[in-house]
Amino acid sequence: MKFLHISDLHLGKRVYEYSMIEEQKNALWQVLLAIDEKNVDGIFIAGDIYDKSVPTIEAIELFDSFLVELAKRDIDVFIISGNHDSPERVGFGAEFFKSKRIYISKAYEGKIEYVDMEDEFGKLRIHLIPFLKPANVKRFYPEEEINDYNSAVRVVTEHMDMIGEGRNVVLVHQFITGAVRSESEESFLGGMDNVEYDLFDDFDYVALGHIHKSQAMGRQQVRYSGALVKYALDEINQVKSMTYMEIKAKNDIEIETIPIKPIRDMRRIEGTYMELTDRSNYIDTKVDDYLHVVLKDEEDVPDALRKLRVIYPNILKLEYDNTRTRHRNSVIEKEAIRRKEPIEYIEELFSMQNNVEMTAEQLGVLRQIMEDNNETD
Repeated sequence: MKFLHISDLHLGKRVYEYSMIEEQKNALWQVLLAIDEKNVDGIFIAGDIYDKSVPTIEAIELFDSFLVELAKRDIDVFIISGNHDSPERVGFGAEFFKSKRIYISKAYEGKIEYVDMEDEFGKLRIHLIPFLKPANVKRFYPEEEINDYNSAVRVVTEHMDMIGEGRNVVLVHQFITGAVRSESEESFLGGMDNVEYDLFDDFDYVALGHIHKSQAMGRQQVRYSGALVKYALDEINQVKSMTYMEIKAKNDIEIETIPIKPIRDMRRIEGTYMELTDRSNYIDTKVDDYLHVVLKDEEDVPDALRKLRVIYPNILKLEYDNTRTRHRNSVIEKEAIRRKEPIEYIEELFSMQNNVEMTAEQLGVLRQIMEDNNETD
């Protein structure tokens, strides 16, 4: 069977106050073209459909039109919610959508939903794991030791209905230890959200969401497809893509990445103000790209951003790289080296006051409190 794997659509997202909706429409259109060209049997959408738990009308309408186009193509669609989504909102109408072969994970209620398919190689089971939090899993397995994300996901996978002799595919939206993050992703203090990739050793393919850079984790079949659009300046050098795979017999999967061509790319340009405004330097470039501009002038240029936007209308960020800023950055970097994560300071304080180390259970409670506070902020 042939599938596409995408994730982290973040529909409705704004980058430095610029709406990405046109880039998102363009990316989803290319997904539809790939579906047609590859003649796929299904698509995996691994979470973070929307950028906010309460999405904008514009974002909802875009996803609605995308689902309509998928339904026209008579393929199977598998969707899970991510940490940015409201699982209740994403899962609204899930029972109705099944009649259109669109399968959406609901909020976690103690059991992972799955869909069975079959081809010439036998049965193929698609498991849908929405974004999991330790507290949510603990409600249904109070007897289990669940004190972090890794133990929560471990308990859930241990209780899943697997096909023993067939092929198992799972959609997951979690942070796998070792994955390369981007600035645009949410993260928790001290790596509290880490999950080990070997929890998924029994699955033939793991369609991951949450990380915006396309990458494999441990083995090629455990993959982040990455976001379809660049959402942060540290993603400038990334090539955004979707993942295509053909799942044949057990342990026989062909994987390919299909690049996404943006309407406007995200780039970094640098030079003095005079160099960047010299027509000969920009005439043959895409001046309407989303730009990170670095000015090399030793003295600040008055009203530089407004002036430069006459030529480069989509400047996301402007900063200086000169003797003054390099000295300041050096001081900041030295301070950062001395910093620790807040949870480390609390552990040290506890140890000094009580003359013993914190237990795993105490650490779990602390991490949960800090995570809840982080989400509230």
